Amino acid sequence: MKKALLVTHVSGFVPQFEMNNVRILQHMGYEVHYASNFHNPSYGDDNSRLEGTGIVCHQIDFARSPLKIENIIAYKQLKHLMQTIHFELVHCHTPVGGVLARLAAHATHTGPVIYTVHGFHFYTGAPIRNWLLYYPIERFLARYTDMLITINEEDYQRAETFSAKPVRRIHGVGMSLEKKDILLGAQLTELRKKLGLEDSDFIIVSAGELNKNKNQIMVLKALSEMETQNYCYLVCGKGPLKEKLETYVKEHQMQDRVRFLGYRKDLENILQLADLFVMPSMREGMPTAVMEAMKYQLPVVGTNIRGNRELIVEGKTGYLVPLNDSQEMAKKILDIMDHPSLKKEMGERAAVKITEYSSELVEQEMLKNYKEVIAAYKQGST
Repeated sequence: MKKALLVTHVSGFVPQFEMNNVRILQHMGYEVHYASNFHNPSYGDDNSRLEGTGIVCHQIDFARSPLKIENIIAYKQLKHLMQTIHFELVHCHTPVGGVLARLAAHATHTGPVIYTVHGFHFYTGAPIRNWLLYYPIERFLARYTDMLITINEEDYQRAETFSAKPVRRIHGVGMSLEKKDILLGAQLTELRKKLGLEDSDFIIVSAGELNKNKNQIMVLKALSEMETQNYCYLVCGKGPLKEKLETYVKEHQMQDRVRFLGYRKDLENILQLADLFVMPSMREGMPTAVMEAMKYQLPVVGTNIRGNRELIVEGKTGYLVPLNDSQEMAKKILDIMDHPSLKKEMGERAAVKITEYSSELVEQEMLKNYKEVIAAYKQGST
């Protein structure tokens, strides 16, 4: 059987974002292998979602930081894996996984190699250190890339200046438009009760790791500036900044208005309770959390960054606010809170907008990309 290798440096990435591609490759007759650091799961607490998928897993000791010396070991492990097993396709993701996989594939003459960019670390407004570190690396490695795939327009335009052959853009990772486990009135009431919510609360939700980039502190600052207390902010996710965020909540006496829910496997249920979704990130590629919220007809208030700009249509499906402008975020949240008809209209438009990023569309795009790169590689090898 033909074998394809997926590479990411954290093991939760494929079950969270790439299962559509796994199924495409399996339908194309490939046995799918997955190289990752399974001691470092992300987007969940364990690797249980990989069970029963038919994926063959290989432990690679990736470090999260590209500058860690452990990644030299990971590179050697990847080389050994590619020398031991003949892979007829390599598809890598994440910055560290993308760098080491392409270097190892080049050294072992393994190909073709696809790299999907889920958001370059160098972007409009990025810190200069990001440009100095990541930009030259990605530009150099484009020559070892048989197809470079981007998921937003800004990254696509930038990648077009590289030497990759070719560059393609897809509509995110694909969003299932199916709404699972729709909660009825009694079920919603029970969930509200479990979460300690009042019937009159305006429910604001965010979802993502509690870290500097996801920037939940911006939402807390915005809420602390609002005179009204008629809201509850549900923070879904876990991460290193939880204690700092909780401290801010206590210092500003917001304990009754903010709930830290941890990582939620039932996010779709939480979204059915919500009135508004917020995305305060500093950097995004194409945020799936925003897509999920829009699917459930939620307006979104998000920072005016790459990714958010393509999903949030200003004044139509939500609002875009300047990064770290908590006063403007508070103003936009209040505008939606005070105008129920506006909230409803924005939510309805959001549900229509998200159909442009459906799983069906992205699967068609990826099937075409896989066939194209495989055919071109075979032609170049003859």
